[in-house]
Amino acid sequence: MLTNLSLRIRIFLFFVLLGVGGLAVVLGALFVGYNKALTGDATSGFTLAAIISGFGLLGLCAGVWLLFDENVAKPIERLAAGLRAQAHAGVGTGLTDDAAKYLGDLAPAAQAMSKQLSETAVNTASLVAAETQRLATERDRLTALLTEIPVATVLVNPNHQIVLYDGQAAAVLAQIHTPRLNSPIFDYFDQSAIETAWKKMTKEGMEVAFSADGVGSDEYFDLRMKPLDQGAGYLLVIDALEAHITPEAARPLIYDFDLLEQNAGTSADETCLSDLTYVVFDTETTGLLPHKDEIVQIGAVRVVRGKIVPAEQIDTLVNPQMPIPAASTQVHGVSDAMVADAPLIDTAAVEFHRFARGSVIVAHNAPFDMAFMHRHGKRLGLEWDHPVLDTVLVSAVLFGASQTHTLDALCDRLGVTIPEALRHTAMGDAYATAEVLCKMLPMMEARGIRTFGDMLTETRKHGRLLEDLN
Repeated sequence: MLTNLSLRIRIFLFFVLLGVGGLAVVLGALFVGYNKALTGDATSGFTLAAIISGFGLLGLCAGVWLLFDENVAKPIERLAAGLRAQAHAGVGTGLTDDAAKYLGDLAPAAQAMSKQLSETAVNTASLVAAETQRLATERDRLTALLTEIPVATVLVNPNHQIVLYDGQAAAVLAQIHTPRLNSPIFDYFDQSAIETAWKKMTKEGMEVAFSADGVGSDEYFDLRMKPLDQGAGYLLVIDALEAHITPEAARPLIYDFDLLEQNAGTSADETCLSDLTYVVFDTETTGLLPHKDEIVQIGAVRVVRGKIVPAEQIDTLVNPQMPIPAASTQVHGVSDAMVADAPLIDTAAVEFHRFARGSVIVAHNAPFDMAFMHRHGKRLGLEWDHPVLDTVLVSAVLFGASQTHTLDALCDRLGVTIPEALRHTAMGDAYATAEVLCKMLPMMEARGIRTFGDMLTETRKHGRLLEDLN
């Protein structure tokens, strides 16, 4: 019955309880003190009354605060988080009556507004979907045509960062390192050769043919650099591909043209969250002790400008050089037989380090996973100086520290589904964490948390959560 009371009446009752309760506490204390004074010690009687009154009022205030927190503050926090999830993360699960049952008409009003906005969004989305389908068909046709042309092309912005690469280029780049949007082209081809050609092309305004070594490889590539209009960057064409491209190299175009206008030279702390490149990863291990256990699987996926790039990922087993306990295998499904021929952590850690270069590293309960990387990094000479973001702490900022912040809870809250076959695999959890991150980025910006520095300031307030998890 109390759940049907209006919010104004409910708050009024809190003050009534505080006033009546306080009066009762004081009168009770005076009664006890008066009885004490009747025994002949008036001073001790009044002192006893004051002590009882003080502690009684403190207890009453604490009790009323707990009631207010449970009936008003927490429901408002849940309601606000739910509305932000619907407005900015596209979660269409609706608001449960239980989430705001003590807020009177506020919850139904929020539901009505949310429903109306959802219906409007659905109508708009149907029109957008039709046009999107037409554009997707045209893009697929273009991709198919480009795939048939035996030329590998990479579009690079003025800051020498990759904006687009086709299937043939992906096959060539993969011989050097995993292809990655927004990565410096210098990660793949000799920097001095690229910069020399860039200066010549800029000066003459014409195509430049040159050769360059592959970084960290024995390969030698014939390249052509073509200028784009208005100094928007250049198109790098890789010639003499017969030795590099195999029939299975055909892959769709990977691109993000917004990267053509990417600013350079801004530190991560000053960069907008949506402009950052993230590498979201997860590990499966032999146990829960980073100082003695070992990694058996690494999964990682890249997020560029708020979107997952499915083609850019790492999914590898790792030989831990120690037996995997049966209890651990029961959790993640990785057995000794599966990792017998897998690369050692020496190789896997170096590969992941290169994959994450220039990116913010993201993980759910990041200190646990990063502890393994730091331990092996010291031995392998790897500097893990990447900015790190923990989705546990981001969840606490957005949904309140009192909520549950497991990956499963966060996925349920944001409408992310982890296929059962991929649950507790490194790639499955990494991809789910990446989806969660993409939904939370606009929610953070809506809260006024616009830069990575802003995010760090907020997450530091909830560092205790990680201590509790670990």
